Amino acid sequence: MRTLIAFDKFKDSLTAPDACAIAARALAAQQPGWLVESCPLADGGEGFSDILTRSVRGQCLNRDVTGPRGGRQAASFGLVTSASIPTAARTWLERASGDESGFPVAVIEMATASGLALLPQGQRDPWQTTSRGTGELLRAAADAGAGAVLLGVGGSATHDLGLGALGALGFRFLDRDGTPVDPPVPALWDRIVRIEAPRDLLLPPVAIACDVTNPLLGPRGAAAVYGPQKGLRAEDLPRLEAASLRLADLLSTACGRPASLRDVPGAGAAGGIAFGFMTAVGAQLLPGFDLVAAWLDLEARLERADLVITGEGRFDDSSLEGKGPGAVAVRGLALGKPVHVFAGQVTAAGRPELHLHAITPAGLPLAQALREAPELLARSVASAFGSP
Repeated sequence: MRTLIAFDKFKDSLTAPDACAIAARALAAQQPGWLVESCPLADGGEGFSDILTRSVRGQCLNRDVTGPRGGRQAASFGLVTSASIPTAARTWLERASGDESGFPVAVIEMATASGLALLPQGQRDPWQTTSRGTGELLRAAADAGAGAVLLGVGGSATHDLGLGALGALGFRFLDRDGTPVDPPVPALWDRIVRIEAPRDLLLPPVAIACDVTNPLLGPRGAAAVYGPQKGLRAEDLPRLEAASLRLADLLSTACGRPASLRDVPGAGAAGGIAFGFMTAVGAQLLPGFDLVAAWLDLEARLERADLVITGEGRFDDSSLEGKGPGAVAVRGLALGKPVHVFAGQVTAAGRPELHLHAITPAGLPLAQALREAPELLARSVASAFGSP
């Protein structure tokens, strides 16, 4: 029996590689004769850079950057040769970069430098957080010789339109006296009256892996939808929305780019960094999971599997709408494979042929479930595939 194990992360509990490894060990203990192939998944957030880089035997480079609330933060990015990337994913990047000659690709994960998970609950505040560390990683990637950058923007702590990152790349944010406002976090936006773009921005083409479709502003915009999880109080939403509109207009003017970019689906990703980078450096948005699936050669792995095991922290009805483990499950079923889904919580109605497993016992407190997730996952897999 050839088994494909393809987990995404269990948020605040297990990384995708850890979940795959735990499931593989539990399965091997019950079915030692089965062949197991592990394929950790990524959605642009935590694990994105590491998973994609290691999958093609790239190099992980460590850097010390600015954290989301200042201070120093250990972060990393990947550097891979374009020839090592599966053809379908390489084609996406060649289209985005306009270069088909072959080039080193930097794989950068915003979460490692400017991520929400880096901050305790009491430090989460979109008025004060900065994406500067992400910009420092882009600068480091350019210095390392990258010919293109693939940026995953999931899990950010920020709502600064990417201005912090742009500041690290040479943009200046000036008050009425021409004095730089630094850092350009939303709490200081009322002082900014002009943005200056650098004359020579030596940055390779940037592609942003992004599956959200939110525009920058409005009821489905970045602040309204994602602000609360980053610490935004409901009563502050109108003020942040108005400030975002003003700064977006200043950036559009500085870069000579249309203000309508703020309405592009996905412009609101990661507190508006997608808008900021589309406007300032001409970044291209790519469908995140489709790119990751192509990069990991997921279709071929599914086709050669006899059994598919997948999962994540929470599996609900939206999980079956085409991304992550839900996409793995749907595609596996379409190929006629038995599919088992393991998740901390399962609320999806699912499909009759889909085997759903909630690993958390009823009544177990969330904090305890998060701590015990490795044991709970191992136990659930062993139970599902043990001898009757």
